[in-house]
Amino acid sequence: MRFEIKDLGLRKEGRKRIEWANSRMPVLELIRERFSKEKPLKGIKIGACLHVTTETAVLAITLKAGGASLRVCASNPLSTQDDVSASLVSDYGIEVFAIRGEDRNTYYRHIKKVLEILPQITLDDGADLVSTIHKNFKLPLGEKSTSGGKNRNSKLPWAGTEETTTGVIRLRALEKEGRLLYPIIAVNDAQTKYLFDNRYGTGQSTIDGILRATNKLIAGSCFLVCGYGFCGRGIALRAKGMGANVIVVEPNPLRALEAVMDGYRVLPVREAVKFADIIVTATGDINVIRGEHFLLMKDKVLLANAGHFNVEIDIKSLEKLAVKKREIKPLVSEYVIRVGSSRGTRPSLRRIYVLGEGRLVNLACAEGHPAEVMDMSFANQALSCEYIAKNYQDLEKKVYKVPSLIDEEVAYLKLKSLGIRIEKLTSQQRRYLSSWQEGT
Repeated sequence: MRFEIKDLGLRKEGRKRIEWANSRMPVLELIRERFSKEKPLKGIKIGACLHVTTETAVLAITLKAGGASLRVCASNPLSTQDDVSASLVSDYGIEVFAIRGEDRNTYYRHIKKVLEILPQITLDDGADLVSTIHKNFKLPLGEKSTSGGKNRNSKLPWAGTEETTTGVIRLRALEKEGRLLYPIIAVNDAQTKYLFDNRYGTGQSTIDGILRATNKLIAGSCFLVCGYGFCGRGIALRAKGMGANVIVVEPNPLRALEAVMDGYRVLPVREAVKFADIIVTATGDINVIRGEHFLLMKDKVLLANAGHFNVEIDIKSLEKLAVKKREIKPLVSEYVIRVGSSRGTRPSLRRIYVLGEGRLVNLACAEGHPAEVMDMSFANQALSCEYIAKNYQDLEKKVYKVPSLIDEEVAYLKLKSLGIRIEKLTSQQRRYLSSWQEGT
């Protein structure tokens, strides 16, 4: 067994935290019970690049219960929970290559360690694992994965899954260019993922990260949300619920109109940053907040990112503008910039506080999404792995949506776990809905 983690001695604390998360993930528990009996993943090697957290640990344990062998690395250098890594290795026999705070070289070395096993299924969160394969990373000689599907190289995975909006965008770009090397199921696009994880999970955990890092009073503050996808909607909703005055920046006219109808003020970035006490980016795009915007900000503004990659805030430009930088408290960096004034008045100094180095604030500064919502997201992951194992030979090099039957099963299992029963259509109602005839 191979691994590279911070300290095996942390395993006891990690195991207790995994047990706590597991107690709040009943859907995965139901799937794990079935997997333990049926072993749908028996003998299959899975390579996973995910946030190494308690919830991810429950997913990994579920996949192993289904018969899979796993090797896991981190999808973000600041999201790894080192005690969880230790428990996965010591208590569950899962190979982990992840250390909180690892540098860029270590991060990609760990990704390559995962690919050394020639995984037949990949699980990705941000598409760094898949993109490494696509950047001509040569898998080692030796054991080959069984070839399946439409003329795929035997060294490539059968198929994979992608967890995030950002990752799906990258993979669809590869597909559009005809360069996608193997099939991917976009778990992010499952309704039981983006309608809940993105909106309720990101909404709560982003606020949680900001509060843990700063203990800032949200009520009465001007809270700017850049991006009004489902993540941005969730953040805006939670900030509004805590008494903030919310402004939304959104270039898509339909989403911008929706934000207006939801009661928010909508402005371009250049205007909005002048008012903001707290700024959160959640777009998946690059340089949303950049040099020209820093010069317009108020003194002591808090700046955080809820997008997957640390590219939404142009930290390099901020560092060039700064006359002073220091870590004022853990995971809060203070940048002091000089803002010039017109008509001969003296320039002023302003402080900008960046949380979590501009990385995913809910994981860099807190513990990520609540287990209850990750229960559905990771249930989609587990069932998509089972689907791949049974159907990989029929999949083409495309980005697929999660099959609707899986989406519905996850919703059904979640309702069942909550003790909620729903209405059932009568045979007459089903016939009516599928009929072309008029209603009279």
